[in-house]
Amino acid sequence: MTIRSTVRWAATHGVMRVATARRARAGNPDARLLVDPAQQADPYARYEELRTDAPFTVGALSRLSVHHDICTAVLRSDDFGVLAQDMPVPASLRLALRLAGPSPHIGPLDPPSMLAVNPPTHTRYRRLVTRAFTARAVAALRERTEVIAGELLDDLERAGRGGGGRVDLVAGYASLLPVTVISEMLGVPVSMREQFLAWGDGAAASLDLGLDRARFEEVQANLGAIESWMRGHLRRLRRDPGDDLLSTLVGLTDDDGSGLTETELVATASLVLGAGFETTVNLIGNGAALLFAHPEQRALLARRPELWPNAVDEVLRVESPVQRTARRARRATTVGGVDIAEGELVVTLLAAANRDPKVFADPHAFDVTRPNAKDHVSFSSGVHYCLGAALARMEGEVALRALFERFEGLAPAGTARRRGTRVLRGYETMPVALGSRSSVPG
Repeated sequence: MTIRSTVRWAATHGVMRVATARRARAGNPDARLLVDPAQQADPYARYEELRTDAPFTVGALSRLSVHHDICTAVLRSDDFGVLAQDMPVPASLRLALRLAGPSPHIGPLDPPSMLAVNPPTHTRYRRLVTRAFTARAVAALRERTEVIAGELLDDLERAGRGGGGRVDLVAGYASLLPVTVISEMLGVPVSMREQFLAWGDGAAASLDLGLDRARFEEVQANLGAIESWMRGHLRRLRRDPGDDLLSTLVGLTDDDGSGLTETELVATASLVLGAGFETTVNLIGNGAALLFAHPEQRALLARRPELWPNAVDEVLRVESPVQRTARRARRATTVGGVDIAEGELVVTLLAAANRDPKVFADPHAFDVTRPNAKDHVSFSSGVHYCLGAALARMEGEVALRALFERFEGLAPAGTARRRGTRVLRGYETMPVALGSRSSVPG
């Protein structure tokens, strides 16, 4: 680790790590959750400790809300923005970041990533990629996604025959389906999908704050590998464009005749690639686990397959693939009768808002018939609403339905292991026994 890298880690993660540990020792429930992997494995009881009648509570490092209406208000308000570089930071941290120099690699929380810029810059980037994720575009992808699911399930069945009927559902299916779909959409080689998954897994903690030094270095190495590959791929597309989203982005220009810079292209392409499978991998794994734990809901879906779209939203509500996101006040404002100062940080705890008893009856129950399941905030809200929400829903529905219709005897075959991330919630491994194959064509 170089001196600059050490300074950057200290300024961006080390200070927060120390502060969070101090708050945890003082008994703050949110801080205790963030420093304790055992609590992160099942965080929902801790979230309920944070639920009071007040609009906000004291989180690990900032105000925090678990309320659906407050989280939605913050996420939709023009008074709040993402944690962009134009936001004020303490002078000591500003000096440390200046000494560290610019980040050597573009991460999802570094400008010009869409997750790290506010309008009008964000509006410009989003406009360029929106066409690939319209409802019509996603509907056109459904048939291809069903074909991919069938091929992967064939592979899973063959692997099961060679492994005594046991396979890892995440490695063999949940991860491969979305990475294959997004690779084909972007025009990147499907043969690279295992490498993309490895890089994505290594970089997934880039959304977490307070990383230790070793994890920080791992994230940086994987971000660097993704960026290096993407720069080379974009150069190839300039020479020989195809009929895909990245080729389109390379050739697009604004009204003034200028296009995206290379850095903007790399940031946008890398984010769309990573986001295109990260959330959906978690959605599929979380969905399988919930259906294992609730056989009555699984049986209901077998009898009433028209419920699958709603079931996917219920999975997203009960086990949000993204647990939390933060906003900073761009100007002094008021939310829920509480004054928020300019520059103040607010954390919206999406996973807790999805279990708000004021919005969802019996909020901790998993019910695939829930009439308002789609009211969850798992895809955020406002201008930063997830661009790929329709794609993720479609992939989740196709993947889970095909899986459970193909293998009616599918069951856990060991202890599943959660991913070691705090913002993203999903499974790293999930051993299953395929069991009997359904006699009814899936």
